[in-house]
Amino acid sequence: MADIFNQMLSRYNIKTKEDRQNAVHEVMQQICLAGLNRAGFFDKAAFYGGTCLRIFYNLPRFSEDMDFSLTEIDDNFNLETYFDAITNEFTLLGREVQIQKKEKSQDTQIESAFLKDNTDIVNIRFQTDPSVKIKIEVDKVPPLKFNTEHKLLLLPFSFMTRCFTLPGLFAGKVHALMFRKWRNRVKGRDWYDFEWYIRNNVQLDFNHFKERVIQSEGIEFENLTLDQFKQLLKEKINSTKIEMVTDDVRRFVINPQELEIWSTGYFLQLADMMRIEA
Repeated sequence: MADIFNQMLSRYNIKTKEDRQNAVHEVMQQICLAGLNRAGFFDKAAFYGGTCLRIFYNLPRFSEDMDFSLTEIDDNFNLETYFDAITNEFTLLGREVQIQKKEKSQDTQIESAFLKDNTDIVNIRFQTDPSVKIKIEVDKVPPLKFNTEHKLLLLPFSFMTRCFTLPGLFAGKVHALMFRKWRNRVKGRDWYDFEWYIRNNVQLDFNHFKERVIQSEGIEFENLTLDQFKQLLKEKINSTKIEMVTDDVRRFVINPQELEIWSTGYFLQLADMMRIEA
């Protein structure tokens, strides 16, 4: 069974140490999905975020974390229920992993940037290579009004993963781009993905976007119009230092030359090209 792990790695073009680390990271993510599938996790949850986009929709950049949303609100959901299924999946492939539930601290900037009080988070790392680490987040009280579909992976065995559809994924990404609460930093991957959605002619699910904004920013956004949304988006673009965005995303991008066109004007024109599913 250990050969399956190497078979999964063989699909990547590995030339550098960083290439190998990215490939190992992504293979681990797929093994996590397999373990969760065996345990029935996707009966009540769906995969979303950049890693979902990378694995199932061919986003041409690597992604670090794994984000999941319950399909119905459940304050009592406990991710630890699935720890054994994940570790067993790695054991089948001849790998030992350590899973540690992350205790949340309200005092850190990352906590306020990434997490909500109703999010379960764990870290998974190789015993033999602690530099390779995966963070899993499960939103137990998610913004709803999203659609899902089942997407196929063939390794480590054939199985289905329940994923957000592309319009819902786009809504989540634009919400993160506009409202992520980092004081002096930007997440370049948000902007890279924003460009990818528009280039691939994906519609944004505006109803799901509004659900996310209402939950994070308040009920006053309940009557947000498309024109108001476009104005807020362009204000965000104008107030962001695009050179910082570019520097942040560069290490995740397979072909950094595609970032050369990035500028405020470029993203403003992208915003005008958005297709919105109202």
